[in-house]
Amino acid sequence: MKQINMHAAKTHLSALVKEAAGGEPFAIAINGKPMVKVVPFVGKAPLPRIGFMEGEIVIPDNFDRLDEVEIAAMFEGSLQ
Repeated sequence: MKQINMHAAKTHLSALVKEAAGGEPFAIAINGKPMVKVVPFVGKAPLPRIGFMEGEIVIPDNFDRLDEVEIAAMFEGSLQ
């Protein structure tokens, strides 16, 4: 594994991060002593967003008109 001193790491951080992300980890050293290891981040794959709750909820056909009388009354000041 490649070892880089702190000053060089600061100077070339962008290139070093690209290398690490590509699978080439490296260590950052202070006075020749390795302090940290930089490795690629491996996270969980995000959940698919479209249709991920299919079959779990039901939206009524009149969803866009629910409580329209009550809502109108709030703006107009009286119930019909």
